[in-house]
Amino acid sequence: MSSKLNLLNFDKAALQEWFVANDEKPFRATQILKWIHQHGELDIDNMTDVGKKLREKLKNNFEAVLPEVAVDNISSDGTRKWLFRLADGNCVETVYIPEKTRATLCISSQVGCGLNCSFCATGAQGFNRNLELHEIIAQIWLAHKLVADYKELEGKVVKPTEKIISNVVFMGMGEPLLNYGNVQKVIDLLLDDNIYNLSKYRVTLSSSGVVPILEKFCKTSNAALAISLHAPNDELRNKLVPINKKYNLEYLLKVCEDYTKSRDRQVTFEYVMLDGVNDTKECARQLVKILKNIDCKINLIPFNSFSNTLYKRSLDENIDIFSSILHKAGYVVTVRKTRGEDIAAACGQLAGKFQDRTSRSRLLLEKYKKDIAA
Repeated sequence: MSSKLNLLNFDKAALQEWFVANDEKPFRATQILKWIHQHGELDIDNMTDVGKKLREKLKNNFEAVLPEVAVDNISSDGTRKWLFRLADGNCVETVYIPEKTRATLCISSQVGCGLNCSFCATGAQGFNRNLELHEIIAQIWLAHKLVADYKELEGKVVKPTEKIISNVVFMGMGEPLLNYGNVQKVIDLLLDDNIYNLSKYRVTLSSSGVVPILEKFCKTSNAALAISLHAPNDELRNKLVPINKKYNLEYLLKVCEDYTKSRDRQVTFEYVMLDGVNDTKECARQLVKILKNIDCKINLIPFNSFSNTLYKRSLDENIDIFSSILHKAGYVVTVRKTRGEDIAAACGQLAGKFQDRTSRSRLLLEKYKKDIAA
């Protein structure tokens, strides 16, 4: 096993600290991170504006370790899903969604998810562990390279400055707020002018409502916020999104309201449409009422089926009626277009592949459950 440090596991602050500890100028951190993330360069010898002596020092201490691309599937609609195999054998899924005016990358923050939302394939798999910084940022680095390589195979010229990924959303496997330390480090890299240089409106964290950590996010992070709401009352949300039993709608929506007023930012509420469950006219009217004080938009998501689920997708006419009620009440409403369903890349379908849980993994799962209950 290599004793070298993984260069991809360093954010700017950590890399600056390493340079200072090794008698080098802290600005070198930005220089190296720009090479890695703007130029896609992992070979230290090719970082030409870094002196030879420093390059040798870096090579003696660092290496760049990436996950393995285990599966690479392309949907009939152009959506692309990768299964990345991590060093411990676990796998996570990442989805690239190209559109005319933007290209969105949906990334994972955990191996599996412990929130057990009843309509989500990832939740059905259970929780294994949090992803490290390098395992999250590598999804973005690899997606950029793989899409660029594919375009070049098609004979398209990819300019070094071309933004192949314009939007990044933490909507893949896992609850991002339960791995918030590493997730926020990735957000900082994405928003840094000298690294990924994405707009704060184009990086979105989606949460089911881990409210104490959400309060921290709302006060400190510049990323956009999406809330997986899915129900207009506590009784129904307790069944669909079990964490609601601990952090109810009143608590969750008060934090969202404070966020919109103090930060002058909108919240997006995501609402999966389940036939006969949460798609009634009465549910729509309840939703109008509970969101009345929040500057928001509402994203209706037709349910995407997976193995052994009892739910069905709402009928198109019921989605239209539901949307119309919200529109008439003054809300901005979108109905998400289903993408990548033929390769199980659509919203709620990500499941990944886990190793059998070792005793250590079981201990981590128990600790995770205690953290939720605390």
